[in-house]
Amino acid sequence: MTSKIIVWDLDNTLYRETPEFHDLMDTITAEAAIEDFHLPMDLQTAKEIVTESYRTYRDGGEIFIKKYGISPKEMFDAYHKRKEDNLAPIKPYDGLAEKISELKCPQYIFSTSSHNACEAILKHIGLYDFFAGRFYSVEEFAAYKKNESADVYLKFCQAINASPEDCLFIDDSYSNLECAKKAGMTTVRLCHGKQNNKSTEYIDYAVDNIDDCLSFLFEYFKC
Repeated sequence: MTSKIIVWDLDNTLYRETPEFHDLMDTITAEAAIEDFHLPMDLQTAKEIVTESYRTYRDGGEIFIKKYGISPKEMFDAYHKRKEDNLAPIKPYDGLAEKISELKCPQYIFSTSSHNACEAILKHIGLYDFFAGRFYSVEEFAAYKKNESADVYLKFCQAINASPEDCLFIDDSYSNLECAKKAGMTTVRLCHGKQNNKSTEYIDYAVDNIDDCLSFLFEYFKC
């Protein structure tokens, strides 16, 4: 059965995270740990923890949460307040708004970024007008990640009044796709050249870049 709805991840999917931007996000995570939560360490040490946390938990703030007792919500809020103001390195995909508007099916965004950060990013990359009223953050479902359980995906589907089986979910992260698949969604991994070598049973389709993804979508929905 062909899905009827496209659900996009935002970060590193509807725009590409460059090494410069990724390093900047590591820096603001480290700054949040030091400045907002007064952890006794210098910036370089904090950034090393961010790197290790991302490698271990797929989340740059998780070690701070586990080791120092910071609440997930407080870490989420501190990070995203900084993220909203540090979007300059993001480079929009050329002509993406026009291309996705040609896909004749409902489209939504479901993101791990905060609602305000999503709004700021969408305006920065020229997609806000297209997705206004159709983008959701995990925080709207009392969650701060997309890779912990299928429950947050089910809550998202309830919010858009759709069944998971009607949704084609596109994300760059295999851990997010695993939870989406468990919820009942059809999954597409945007690989960015990486080998699709983990949790492959949860990935229905894999594409290498945004152009390949669009070609796949036009064929899938027969536009």
